[in-house]
Amino acid sequence: MIDKLSLIAVYPEIILLVMACVIALFDLSVKSRTRTATYVVTMLTLAIVAALQANYASSGQTIYAFGNMVVSDVMGNWLKCFATLAVMVSLVYGRLYAADRDMLRGGELFVLSLFSLLGMFVMISGNNFLVIYMGVELLTLSSYALVALRRDYILSIEAGMKYFVLGALASGFLLYGMSMLYGATGTLDLQEAFKAIHSGQIKHQVLVFGLVFIVAGLAFKLGVVPFHMWIPDVYQGAPTAITLMIGGAPKLAAFAVTIRLLVEGLMPLAFDWQPMLMLLAIGSLAIGNLAAIAQTNIKRMLAFSTISHMGFVLIGMMSGAVSGHPEAAANAYSSSMFYVVSYVLTTLASFGVILLLSRSGFESEEISDFAGLNQRSPFYAGIMAVCLFSLAGIPPMIGFYAKLAVLQALVASGGTLQLVLAVFAVMMSLIGAFYYLRVVKVMYFDAPAGSSEITSPFEVRAVLSLNGALLLILGVVPGGLMALCTNAVVQMLAT
Repeated sequence: MIDKLSLIAVYPEIILLVMACVIALFDLSVKSRTRTATYVVTMLTLAIVAALQANYASSGQTIYAFGNMVVSDVMGNWLKCFATLAVMVSLVYGRLYAADRDMLRGGELFVLSLFSLLGMFVMISGNNFLVIYMGVELLTLSSYALVALRRDYILSIEAGMKYFVLGALASGFLLYGMSMLYGATGTLDLQEAFKAIHSGQIKHQVLVFGLVFIVAGLAFKLGVVPFHMWIPDVYQGAPTAITLMIGGAPKLAAFAVTIRLLVEGLMPLAFDWQPMLMLLAIGSLAIGNLAAIAQTNIKRMLAFSTISHMGFVLIGMMSGAVSGHPEAAANAYSSSMFYVVSYVLTTLASFGVILLLSRSGFESEEISDFAGLNQRSPFYAGIMAVCLFSLAGIPPMIGFYAKLAVLQALVASGGTLQLVLAVFAVMMSLIGAFYYLRVVKVMYFDAPAGSSEITSPFEVRAVLSLNGALLLILGVVPGGLMALCTNAVVQMLAT
């Protein structure tokens, strides 16, 4: 018999699942090319779910449900709220783009988006190896279908195939690592696994063997070196609206799973996984930034920049396991959470502008397509410049404070190696600034590529304006968001 508390913990997930099924049936009666009715119902569903998650997070409660398989805590609920808002914004930006490319013949875009969000929720709330894996699979299977949704576009089909093959490999890594840990500890519960490992009665070699496969699976989900091969091809090949869908909200879920598995479940093995994360971070910062310089396709450039940004996230994650002090650990994990949230916010706005410049029969994917954008639309050029400055880590944008918070946590963790890594990260960021500023130069100093007027619906302009403003406002006054992340992480560590 399911107790009432367990149902309360998953009310938002239940609503999301029921409405995804209802919307799939409801869409059968919708004939509009832009699927307006389906879009409105989807947005209302997401708004209700986001409000519920924010309410749960504000209550400060931690609920363990369904025999400890699911946890509803402050960190998880805020991440689910942010992920829901990110999916809403992605649909606002991408609906007309999808309609122009005949991707709305059915309601698949909306239904698959809801199911991928449900997968993120399960990942974020998972307190059990199998529950986390179920969430990962629900998200990835929905993502494969979304990437290949544009059936008449060969690059989209190719990207979907590449994503499927490499994603299946990574899922196998993750599942194999979990099975090794289950065999060693005799439990699927993260807290029980923590206690079993902490007891010191299990052979260390077996645990590390399973840990290597789990870190490999997580590295693929985050898209870090050397498991980054899919990122540039999928970002470039997928329709731009779908690139935004898989490049935004899922990063929040990947961060949550990394925290759940490595910190809540495998913290006694911190001295084993911390060097692994350090190597992944170094490789991601180097290859991500250096490879991005050579790109002429802006989606591919942003894909390589994503790899470097995930390197910064890993720096925050590894910093919390070095010093052993609870306050330093909370500071490091909260800086990493802040970085992920700020990155997703910036990604939404930057791809929003790319989608805005794309029109029927034309993909605005090359950097040269942004030539003279300031002369055509100073407003949109300004928003794109703010995004690029934020990604480059130039003050007073939110990206600067995010990088500063992570580097402060790294230096505070002590040790010469950490200091050297901080200097290396700064040098890589300086290299990264080149390819971001190159796009700004093209927008402001090159001759316009065309004279066509840039038009967009009111809701797109309003959301994009708010999105761009937040990058600047949260960069000037980041205290509120940082306090929210710190409080969420402290409560997670305390339970």
